[in-house]
Amino acid sequence: MSTIAAKVATPNGGKYVRQVCKHWSHKFEVEVEGDTGKVHFPSAVTTMAGDEEGIAIEITGEDKATLERLTEVVANHIDRFAFREGSLNYEWSWQ
Repeated sequence: MSTIAAKVATPNGGKYVRQVCKHWSHKFEVEVEGDTGKVHFPSAVTTMAGDEEGIAIEITGEDKATLERLTEVVANHIDRFAFREGSLNYEWSWQ
């Protein structure tokens, strides 16, 4: 298993986690508890924890290429909900 992670600065972390999880709940298995969410994609699991400082994101799966592709998918979806802030800064690193 491989994991890629990022911390994204935003004062609305919890709000965005809840919104993106609700959005994906129509297509994937999603778990939400407070400002923490987990999305079960077919080949990876994304865990997000939000607070007033930002969002901690981890994507775990078998295939690194899939994980790299999901970094863009996750970032694009969060950015849609954060449109008032403009594009957020995602610094991904392998764990």
